[in-house]
Amino acid sequence: MLDAVRYAIAERVAHIVLDRPPVNALSLDMIRAVIAALRQAAADDEARAVVLSSAVARHFCAGLDLAVLLGKSRQQVREFVHALYVELHECQCNLGKPSIAAVGGSARGGGMTMAISCDVILAGQQATFGYPEINIGVLPAIHFAHLPRIAGRHRAFELLFSGRTFAAPEAYELGLVSKVVPDAELDAAANALAADFAAKSPAVVRLARSAFMRQNDYRRNIAEAVEDFCDVVTTDAAQEGIQAFLEKRAPKW
Repeated sequence: MLDAVRYAIAERVAHIVLDRPPVNALSLDMIRAVIAALRQAAADDEARAVVLSSAVARHFCAGLDLAVLLGKSRQQVREFVHALYVELHECQCNLGKPSIAAVGGSARGGGMTMAISCDVILAGQQATFGYPEINIGVLPAIHFAHLPRIAGRHRAFELLFSGRTFAAPEAYELGLVSKVVPDAELDAAANALAADFAAKSPAVVRLARSAFMRQNDYRRNIAEAVEDFCDVVTTDAAQEGIQAFLEKRAPKW
C-alpha cells in the first residue's frame, strides 16, 4: 500500500488515512490504494466499522491530480475515472460494515467523491465543500447522479454549475453531511460513531447494510457518469481548462 494511504485497526475500527501533502490530490495509484485498504477492511474480521480521514491539516482531499488528465487518451481517462467512480462505489457497497468520512478542511471534486462513497459524513466546523470541475471545463459527473437526490434538482444545479465553495453548515442544511462538530472534536466524534456501529451484531449489520444498499442503488447512473466524464475531459476545451489551472491563468475558451 502507498505511504500516502495508511491502514490501522484500533478498538474494532479500521482507520484509512489519506496522507499525500500538500492537499491529498488523487492519483490513480492513490485511488487504488484507498480501494485496497477498503478491501482489507472488508476481509478483516477485527474491523466492524471504517473511518476515512486525512492526516493533512486543513485538507480532506482537494480532488484529482489534474496533471494526470492532460494529453491522455479516452481509454486512459476511463481507467482513472472508472477506478474513482465504479470501483470505489462497488468496494464500498461490498464492504459489509459501516463507513464514515471524517471531513476536516477542504473537500473538492474527487475528494467529494471519496466522501460520498461512505455511509456517513461528519464535518468539522471549518470544513468546506465544492464541485469546482465546471470552472476548468470538466464535469463533476457522479455528483449529477448523487446531489439532486439529496438537495433537490434546483439547488443541486446551482452548486454543480456555479462551482462555488460552501461551508459545513450549508452542507449540513442540504443533507450532504450527517453532523457538524468542532474541528478539535472531529476525530473523537468519528471514533464514537464508529464504536456505536461496531457494538452491533456484525452479521445483522452486514445483512441490513446490504438491504439498505439495494434500496439506494445508483450503479447504472455511475456507469453513465464515467462515459460523461470521458466525453468532456478529452475535449480541447477541457484540456485548455486543465492546462490553465495548472499554469494559474484564466482559460482561453
